[in-house]
Amino acid sequence: MTLPLSILDLAPVVSGSSGVQALQNSLELARLADHLGYHRHWVAEHHNMAGVASSSPEILIAALARETRRIRVGSGGIMLPNHSPLKVAEQFKTLEALFPGRIDLGLGRAPGTDQRTALALRRIPERLGADDFPEQIEELLAFAGEGPFPSDRPFQGIQAYPADVPLPPIYLLGSSTYGARLAAELGRPYAFAYHFSPQALVPAMQTYHQHFQPSRHLQEPYGILTVAVICADSREEAEELALPLDLLRVRLSQGISKPFPTVEEARAYPYTERDRQLIQMYRHSLVLGSPQEVKAELLQLAEQVKARELILSTTVPGQKERLRSYQLIAEAFGLQGAKMAPEGQLHSPR
Repeated sequence: MTLPLSILDLAPVVSGSSGVQALQNSLELARLADHLGYHRHWVAEHHNMAGVASSSPEILIAALARETRRIRVGSGGIMLPNHSPLKVAEQFKTLEALFPGRIDLGLGRAPGTDQRTALALRRIPERLGADDFPEQIEELLAFAGEGPFPSDRPFQGIQAYPADVPLPPIYLLGSSTYGARLAAELGRPYAFAYHFSPQALVPAMQTYHQHFQPSRHLQEPYGILTVAVICADSREEAEELALPLDLLRVRLSQGISKPFPTVEEARAYPYTERDRQLIQMYRHSLVLGSPQEVKAELLQLAEQVKARELILSTTVPGQKERLRSYQLIAEAFGLQGAKMAPEGQLHSPR
């Protein structure tokens, strides 16, 4: 069976560049992915992070879908506790109406930010500790006309419009057995964030497969693996491109929010022994190397946990190197259209 390859995009803001350029880079990446034959292009939701421009995925999804012809575009994901389920239903029904059959709704329960920013998003302090993600999904489906409202909710009769448009397919995201079990019980596809939580990979995917309940949406488990990847023409080049990611991990562990560092910044940083231990821990979940090395490791990971699809996230400071990484992987896996279009030909289809 062919293993679909997809993309997770954080719209990284590189040191010395801008958010405007980061978003334009995302549009360029989507056009290339569409051409190469990638299956999906998902956009993450993060807030109050200087190095990430994807704070409004629903808006970016519309722009990406407009710039492409074939590839599915969606959220990886919408962090549902940050939002009104009614508003999410309205947004994604509208996206589905504009780009029928090409939109995905990936849902997560983490805030995608720190707790203070989560409070600014949610405005209700009690919501910060609430674990009502299943109920929020139930509300979302009810607003969309795809199920009843929970009995304790006073929202009967409220509907998300346009009413004659279905919600796009829902995918549950997670990095632990919690999300895996919920996806299994609901009979939905499950995307595991290996780049966040490598130690939970096997138990989470086992939980999903063991507890999966067939539904009208999905008859068999559909496990997706999200992996951080850096592919280059040589392993030495890939190792160098990974240096900024090392510094990013260190800064995040210290609560420091800065644009994505350059290779030069990463080389000059005075790492402590604790920093190096942290880097080594995260490097275990980073797949990097030449095309054949990357392909072999990705296939091994997918086989280990019976993943049906891989979503790849390449975050490097140079746009040229980021596009090259995805191109080399597409060629290694033999994706249709993997012979890259001539330079300068990846324009908007409009």
